[in-house]
Amino acid sequence: MSGAPHIPVLLDEVVRELRVSDGSRIVDGTFGAGGYSRAILEAGAGEVIGFDRDPDAIEAARERLPDNRLTLIEATFSQMDQRIDGTVDGVVLDLGVSSMQLDQAERGFSFREDGPLDMRMEQSGQTAADFVNNADEGELARIIKKYGEEPRARRVAAAIAKARPLSRTGELADVVRNTLGHHKGMKTDPATRTFQGIRIHLNAELEELEKGLSAAERVLKPGGRLAVVSFHSLEDRIVKNFLRDRSGNRPQGSRHMPERQDGPAPTFEDVTKAIGPGEEEILRNPRSRSSKLRAATRTSAPAWEKAA
Repeated sequence: MSGAPHIPVLLDEVVRELRVSDGSRIVDGTFGAGGYSRAILEAGAGEVIGFDRDPDAIEAARERLPDNRLTLIEATFSQMDQRIDGTVDGVVLDLGVSSMQLDQAERGFSFREDGPLDMRMEQSGQTAADFVNNADEGELARIIKKYGEEPRARRVAAAIAKARPLSRTGELADVVRNTLGHHKGMKTDPATRTFQGIRIHLNAELEELEKGLSAAERVLKPGGRLAVVSFHSLEDRIVKNFLRDRSGNRPQGSRHMPERQDGPAPTFEDVTKAIGPGEEEILRNPRSRSSKLRAATRTSAPAWEKAA
């Protein structure tokens, strides 16, 4: 594992919003380097169940955080309702790629450090190189636009198709930079959106989030707390819409189309507004700049049925 320090984002706010008390049973759905889990245990939790789909994170965690109150499970967080018994007092999800993965050039997530074009969180299945070298140009453009929110996705996709085969992150980053224009001192690297789009697609991150939120709904006990940290608008929109729907705060009807009152009972309440980092945290950890925390309390209503 990388020796670079991992700084959990919005750590104090997450622990506060989880309302950890002595004996709490908490799921850390994105264990990573264990920053949240460590703080939750220090706050008095009786048990933390840590999930991570990355086998490296699980292996390192057994050495980094030996604690008999910690249970580690190598699996996606969307499986939490299948992998644990009973209910829990809290669930925290820290979305996206972890700092550890970004800081390891050999994992292929970073456009700042050259490494193999990989990007697989679970280290199995299709690599980023497989995708960019075999997808047709139209599919490349669709993924980069949809998940990377890159407005010039067609130009980027055309340049990638022309430059193939690509095997290194540095090669892909240079193709994007040369296509979109790049100079030192730019606030955002032009390769950011393309790398984000490919990574999200490859790891099915948004589908995993939707399933994971529903799984959290099923495992939380009445009064339990859900806390989710997101880093870009695609993630935050899913979390915001989920909590809006599950708390019964759907858009109000108009006089032409009155609001409907039927449907399942709200499963969440006490939904917070988005909480962002303060200036001090941003200076200490620039990666926190775009982060948002949303939290809510589980009601006693039955979990909504899974979509067909």
